[in-house]
Amino acid sequence: MKFRHTLAASCALFPVALLSTPAFAQSTGSSDFDDEIVVTGSTSRDVAGIQIPDSPKAKVVVGAELIQRQRPGQSINEIINLVPGVSFTNNDPWGSSGGSFTIRGFESDRISQTFDGIPLNDSGNYAIYTNQQVDPELVETINVNLGSTDVDSPTAAAVGGTVNINTLTPSDELGAMVSASYGNIIAKGSGDRPYHRVFGMIQTGTFTPWGTKAWFSASTTSNVAAFANYGDIKKQQYNGKIYQPIGDNGDFIAIAGHYNQNRNNFGGSPFRANAFTGDKDGRFYEISGGFPCTLSETGTPNRCGTDFERRYNPSNTGNIRWQSLFTLTDRLTFSLDGAWQYVKANGGGTTSANEAAFVQEDDDGNVIFTGTGNYGGQFYFGRDLNNDGAADGRVTVLQPSQTNTRRWVAIANLAYEINDFNRVRLSYSFDRARHRQTGAAGFLFPNGEPTDVFAINDPILDPDGNILQKRNRLSYATLHQVAGEYRGEFLDERLTVQLGLTAPFFKRELDQRCFTTSTGGFVDCVPEDQVAAYMAANPYSFDPATGRATGSAVPQERTLKYDKLLPSAGLAFKLTPAFSLAASYKKNISVPGTDALYNAFSFPDGSAAAFREAETSDSFDAGVRYSTSQVQAAVTGWYSKYKNRLVTAYDIDGNGTVTNLGPVEKYGVDASIAYKPIQQLSLYVFGSYIKSKIQDDAVTSRCAIDSDIELADLCYVEGGVAYLRTSGKRERGAPKFLYGGRIEGNLGDLTLGVQAKRTSSRFLNDINGVIQTAVDSNGDSKLIFPGAKFKGYTVVDLDVRYSLASAGLENSYIQVNISNLFDKFYVGSFSGGLDTLASSSSSFVNFGSPRAISASFIVGF
Repeated sequence: MKFRHTLAASCALFPVALLSTPAFAQSTGSSDFDDEIVVTGSTSRDVAGIQIPDSPKAKVVVGAELIQRQRPGQSINEIINLVPGVSFTNNDPWGSSGGSFTIRGFESDRISQTFDGIPLNDSGNYAIYTNQQVDPELVETINVNLGSTDVDSPTAAAVGGTVNINTLTPSDELGAMVSASYGNIIAKGSGDRPYHRVFGMIQTGTFTPWGTKAWFSASTTSNVAAFANYGDIKKQQYNGKIYQPIGDNGDFIAIAGHYNQNRNNFGGSPFRANAFTGDKDGRFYEISGGFPCTLSETGTPNRCGTDFERRYNPSNTGNIRWQSLFTLTDRLTFSLDGAWQYVKANGGGTTSANEAAFVQEDDDGNVIFTGTGNYGGQFYFGRDLNNDGAADGRVTVLQPSQTNTRRWVAIANLAYEINDFNRVRLSYSFDRARHRQTGAAGFLFPNGEPTDVFAINDPILDPDGNILQKRNRLSYATLHQVAGEYRGEFLDERLTVQLGLTAPFFKRELDQRCFTTSTGGFVDCVPEDQVAAYMAANPYSFDPATGRATGSAVPQERTLKYDKLLPSAGLAFKLTPAFSLAASYKKNISVPGTDALYNAFSFPDGSAAAFREAETSDSFDAGVRYSTSQVQAAVTGWYSKYKNRLVTAYDIDGNGTVTNLGPVEKYGVDASIAYKPIQQLSLYVFGSYIKSKIQDDAVTSRCAIDSDIELADLCYVEGGVAYLRTSGKRERGAPKFLYGGRIEGNLGDLTLGVQAKRTSSRFLNDINGVIQTAVDSNGDSKLIFPGAKFKGYTVVDLDVRYSLASAGLENSYIQVNISNLFDKFYVGSFSGGLDTLASSSSSFVNFGSPRAISASFIVGF
């Protein structure tokens, strides 16, 4: 018999927070069709805030009970770090500076993260920005799918899993809550690095005769940089949801809004040797350029304003979301979800810009082109920038990589219940994003600070009024997707069978407005009035015999399409009311991101060399589960096989380089058990084993004698072609083991929780190089840096809550959180690539969060 309503317990914040509400998964239609009862709080199906849903797919649901024990304001991705297979490294203790996120070893661009069913991944590179997530006080559940998506999911690259963030349904009763937090880093040498946060929420209760209800919230957060003596992080966020029930059978319409504004400096430990040597004393440091400082006005730049920690990563993000469910007949339901999203963000630092114009000469020294623009990665303005009366020097200017996105998403589902045990659905998903990427320069104040963190707001012009850009492109990413799914229950409802077929039609419309100068995607950006002269001086040609291009490929538009039929199947079988077996299969596709597609513009349109293959995979899961009112447990084995495995490496400015590793196999085991022997005590342990195996050696440009990679025997030449020894190696950044647990005790008004997470070692690159000593061709011994293996680490967190109910404040409490209790020093997030050297300037790393404490006062009424 169909049962579409969720059972929900009261949230600890205030008793009117959660009421009967649909159990959202990736979309309203998927949740309604799966017919799952997702329960939050201290109820019979939730143990220690963890639930294992009775689904053919491998899922873990984190409920409000566990979410609210974590530090207020913490990133959602840090909160789910207790889920098997998930690994998140926080760049600061507060969740405001981002970090590195993987599931089963897949990086964030292979994970779909949704917000009330709407995808949050970047539409260009599919990245997840973990410091821009919704305030955790508003989250009812976090549904983590390990390795699969639903058939209606509008995602271009989710082969590693999904994270579904489901916000609260408004309460029937009037209520409010306020949370105020103060914290600081308490580690040797840290000094004073305060953290402040205030969050407030109002529940309107039912305010119309039709049962309309709503909530509205706002928060503000600020903290000092975690490691350097310079930098601040400031964040403000606003949310709201209006909910209109329709009848008494679960139908509804909900409209919600979200706006988040971040103003933060970069921070961590770029290029610092401590990250590789494990020298804990080097964590807290002063920036090399000094502070305060004064910008040079002599035409010869100094270091003022150029430090990595002075770089800003500002973002304005927002969305408007629609969810709805309608019962058309006793057996036919229709759901429609939709959203409009907005992003304005940039990342990057400063550069030394040339006041003079760019001058190009031929081999005989004759001038063949003169103009303004960005050439070879340098600006040439052709004007006096520092007002010294001459245009012949260099001036430090801001040069971020700007992104502006407008995105429309719609997911429609029509589900028909054939009978009480069989149902089908037809879905249509639409996703279209306008992705504008530019790189204008901006001025700095005399102290090295930008006059506007968004250089696009007041860009530097050349004498003719042209806005000079370091990049200039416009992309439209469009998805039309149709899918069908069948779900049947057999053998007295002990066996559930789920069969699906998804047909996505991806289109990528690309408009490159700069000249492409190399196969690595490097560009020269020329003002429109100088394009003809530049083309004459740099004629493009391509030799199909050698596959080499010369000159500069002209600005052009291209359209690429990727289509694939993606079958899926799953079953769940109840051996007993508590024991069950589950297995699933899913065919996946990952479409290349915009960086990979634009990098191919150096090859002629329509040629084989210009086409970038999509990654495809076959994923299998099989597991056993045990579920009672006291125990939630699961063991799942998984296997995934890939063709054209795409991995992306980012430089310090966020520019991506994509490598096709060819065939790759990944497999492993995820396990967890949550146990509540008595009401006052809950226990939770989890663990994962992840195996990653690259099948083939990768082609490279050369294997130079006495290079670090050659001395480590990680490259070779065969038949005139150079190869890297990637065969049999692990993919970079993927830990082999993840395990940990949590214990929580309730002693009346006092609750104490301790949790720990162990992350094993990780490699910097895909050749798995390590820092070592080698003997070169001259017989000399030297230290080489063909890569790095970062040591494993264990982090322990503590949370203490004291209820104020006995003092007459029924829904209020004080909570203290200590993260990294033993102040473990470790490498958190890091860049890496196919063969990145540990000595390379692109191998920057971020230290893991130091020990920090916060105290929060939460009042609900």
